Amino acid sequence: MFIPVFGNGDIKTPEKAKLYKETYGVDGIMIGRASIGYPWIFNEIKHYLKTGEHLPAPTMQERLDAVKQHIDFAVKWKGELVGLLEMRSHYGNYFKGTANFRDYRSQLVRKGTLEEINEVLYNIEQEFLVQ
Repeated sequence: MFIPVFGNGDIKTPEKAKLYKETYGVDGIMIGRASIGYPWIFNEIKHYLKTGEHLPAPTMQERLDAVKQHIDFAVKWKGELVGLLEMRSHYGNYFKGTANFRDYRSQLVRKGTLEEINEVLYNIEQEFLVQ
């Protein structure tokens, strides 16, 4: 009889996933909080386990595309008010490590309408993508 064993608990990096696989011989890894606002963690771990190499960090365009898609899903599922309120806890993770981003994050968590959020995202695009 085969009983699969899964590793779980603060697996936030590809190295930690590899450590669980090598140390405990787990059949799989469960990712929780590390994926909140950072959906790239799954591909990063998969790639690292296969090659031993890190993928490049997500580009600003990839981050913006993901956050826009997340906002769209949140608003469609829960309505504009609740969807945008719940999104506030995710912005920091989507843009973690981005230099000079504090003011934009502050704006994102204070804005209350989709129109205002889209304006902030447009301004982020103008600063970080348009040269």
